[in-house]
Amino acid sequence: MAILPSGFISDRSGNFGIMTALLAVPLFGAAGMAVDFAHALSLRTQLFAAADAAAVGSIAEKSGAVAAAMTMSGNGTISLGKDDARNIFMSQMSGELTDVHVDLGIDVTKTANKLNSKVSFSATVPTTFMRILGRDSITISGAATAEYQTAAFMDFYILLDNTPSMGVGATATDVSKLQAKTGCAFACHQMDQSTNNYTIAKSLGVAMRIDVVRQATQALTDTAKTERVSSDQFRMGVYTFGTKAEDAKLTTISSPTSDLTKVKNYTDAVDLMTIPYQNYNQDQLTSFDSALTQMNTIIDPAGDGTSNISPEKILFFVSDGVGDSYKPSTCTKKTTGGRCQEPIDTSFCKPLKDRGVKIAVLYTTYLPLPTNDWYNKWISPFQSEIPTKMQACASPGLYFEVTPTQGIADAMKALFLKVIRAPRITS
Repeated sequence: MAILPSGFISDRSGNFGIMTALLAVPLFGAAGMAVDFAHALSLRTQLFAAADAAAVGSIAEKSGAVAAAMTMSGNGTISLGKDDARNIFMSQMSGELTDVHVDLGIDVTKTANKLNSKVSFSATVPTTFMRILGRDSITISGAATAEYQTAAFMDFYILLDNTPSMGVGATATDVSKLQAKTGCAFACHQMDQSTNNYTIAKSLGVAMRIDVVRQATQALTDTAKTERVSSDQFRMGVYTFGTKAEDAKLTTISSPTSDLTKVKNYTDAVDLMTIPYQNYNQDQLTSFDSALTQMNTIIDPAGDGTSNISPEKILFFVSDGVGDSYKPSTCTKKTTGGRCQEPIDTSFCKPLKDRGVKIAVLYTTYLPLPTNDWYNKWISPFQSEIPTKMQACASPGLYFEVTPTQGIADAMKALFLKVIRAPRITS
């Protein structure tokens, strides 16, 4: 029997090659697994981006799904949104993704005034290196969601102060022109004289504050038409304090309607209240108390804005903020013979807000008239309170002050856009 050398048995120098051969498969498999998983994760990231785009795009502000939702009286699935989501998703497929089969799950629904979109995906990605370990593919999946708060249905009741104080020149230049010609800053529309401050203002080309407010209101109807998502999203009505002082009462220029072109045309009739003669009724012609009380009776209960049968109610109030009426016992300032000149009494705003009516106030700055004795005696003492009271009348966040030189039309538009609140998308 042959005897092996003792050193042979203890020699281990060839074991490294054997161990390397034995470990080669799992080592290469592990490295390949990392490569294949990295590739799969890259494709998954791209599919997530496509799903995000589809979920958000299918319920974007100008999408067909939103338009369809605005016409729905109840909740439910929006098929058009599902089709749009699929088309958007597939439009994102490029490069290697075009060869990957993707199973899509799409759900677009409306609940109350919210649209929800969910786009889920699942795809099988073939492997390369993991085949060594017997793994031919990797499944990747995910989901993206988006939510859209539909624009609310709203009824706007636009109350325009057209009392004699709104006959003041619209700008300092207009005031100076009128004062130079008549000695007065107000274009009073006196019916007992064929030539009066009103006719003189017209002949001079002087713009009165009421002129600017009328034009701004008409421009607002154009803004509403541009901003609305459906033809019946907004209804507007226009009201003044009356056409003539002898019958000063809330006057309907246009009843609430979604025909905004009609509202614009009817608003041509908004003009300065006429007076039969100077100092008629001791100039007690601006009763905010009466106007707000009457508005409270004609504005229907406020809805939640989720449909055209449950619109939100907004009183859009445009004024210079100074009341002038007969209030011998409840005036917030000193009186003379019962005549009350005061900032707006906010206690008459409260009943409207208590009923859920939002009050949007555009305060057209009451311009100081330092050379006018009446102004210096009666208005100047509370000049600083006028904007404070107007803001207190407004619902939170719905107050805007503008001087005529800043642009009343732009201010009305800005306040309107603030009221309707641009819808939000979250994903």
